[in-house]
Amino acid sequence: MSTTTGSGDSASDDGLAEFGYRPALSRRIGRFGSFAAGVSYISILTGTFQLFYFGFLNGGPAYWWSWPLVFAGQLTVALCFAELAARYPVAGSVYNWSKRVAGPTVSWLAGWMMLAASIVTLAAVVLAYQVTLPQIWSGFQLVGDGTGASFGISAVIWGGILILFTTVVNAFGITLMARINSIGVLIELIAAVLLVIILAAHVVNPPSVLLDTAGYGVGLPGGYFGAFLVAAIASAYVMYGFDTASSLGEETVDPRRTAPLAILRAVIASFVIGGLILLFGILAAPELGDPALGEASGGLQLIVLQALGGPLGTAFLVCIVIAVTVCALAVHTAGIRLMFAMARDNALPGSPVLARIDPKRKAPVVPAVVIGVLAVLILAIDIGAAEIFTAITSVAVIMIYLAYLLVTVPLLITRLKGGWGPTGRPARSESSQGADRAKGPADAASRPHFSLGRLGLPINIVAVLWGAGMAVNLAWPRVEVYGDNGPLRYIAVLFIGAVVVVGLGWYLLRGRHHVGTLPDHAR
Repeated sequence: MSTTTGSGDSASDDGLAEFGYRPALSRRIGRFGSFAAGVSYISILTGTFQLFYFGFLNGGPAYWWSWPLVFAGQLTVALCFAELAARYPVAGSVYNWSKRVAGPTVSWLAGWMMLAASIVTLAAVVLAYQVTLPQIWSGFQLVGDGTGASFGISAVIWGGILILFTTVVNAFGITLMARINSIGVLIELIAAVLLVIILAAHVVNPPSVLLDTAGYGVGLPGGYFGAFLVAAIASAYVMYGFDTASSLGEETVDPRRTAPLAILRAVIASFVIGGLILLFGILAAPELGDPALGEASGGLQLIVLQALGGPLGTAFLVCIVIAVTVCALAVHTAGIRLMFAMARDNALPGSPVLARIDPKRKAPVVPAVVIGVLAVLILAIDIGAAEIFTAITSVAVIMIYLAYLLVTVPLLITRLKGGWGPTGRPARSESSQGADRAKGPADAASRPHFSLGRLGLPINIVAVLWGAGMAVNLAWPRVEVYGDNGPLRYIAVLFIGAVVVVGLGWYLLRGRHHVGTLPDHAR
């Protein structure tokens, strides 16, 4: 199989023929690059360090149990996606998957929600710079002393700088992006493993602290369970984006085999390493009653500095900055591929321009710029809000969960109707199967290489229930999550509602009448 061309031979356009697309992107991503794309989007160090303070503030040491809970739920979603990735390894994974298991309106809405979620997620991820950089050097606090509004203003400035970087890198094509991303992920994984070992060597608290609710949840509906649901957002924020490995399927070598495994390996690796970092971080905290552990300016970064101290602690914080950088890069890249995938179907305003591929770099440059500009505008809207971290993060996570539901729910309905065969592909008649067998070994190459078999139905049911439950939990307008600053408390409902109304309004009134593969991309 060619690893460098997108010329249209059967080896390089795996999965495109069924959608009627002409190959336009270069296949340059190998197994580690595909795995790195999923890991960098999930980003162990970014997520665990960015929102540890929030989880600890609302749930104390026992909030750690939200990590395995979220993993179990998201693993069911990842298993469904792995099966879809083996069958449909094309750009804009969620959008194109939904095309095959749902109607055109649902699939468009899935793509629209995921695209909006990708832009908001990029805005949320880049805010993590502010959590770490000032703890490396006080000069990185660009405005004020890092408290109140000055914290948010400095975060937005740093976020804008990082978005500019990811825009430029993505505009230069997949080769540069994959190289930077793979190096960054390798550094992140090495640093994460070393951090687990070092924190384990500095444990000062007994494991029993993980079972101590320490008074959290008193006065809340449901007691500690109510507090636990709030704290769970810190874990829910981390474990998503694993579909990125498949969204880069058109640029991946042997995507039917590579993408499903990359999705599952990314989720499992993130669970194991991230869970151990949180576990030993809590057990290594010199003083669990320190209020700074529940503050954005303290959190897990403070534990690392207290436990390791000096240059070693600072070196790990530098690795966190690298992790944040490649995470933002992966999020931006995934958003670009989704926008491109929808645009080549003429499913977005200005599609002919958005779907244009730079002939030299084999990359969709305009989507890179558009997504970068929109993400910066989202940051600017709440530049002075102290709750900017949790508010934007929550909106991003909810929209991801909703977009995933627009795939898992139709997939479940298809299974219940008997339209999804035990081999992980749509069920076909006996005569069709006989015709496939007659095609011989060449057709066998296009068959999916990952299937849930009879476990598909129960796993799919759990994936739907999990996604719906977490979406409701995250969208609930709690003061602990969104603050009590008037409209900001309802930002999830208002923003997501506006995205759905505006998007569906455009699609139903105008867009659906023009949807169809653009001539430049038609096979």
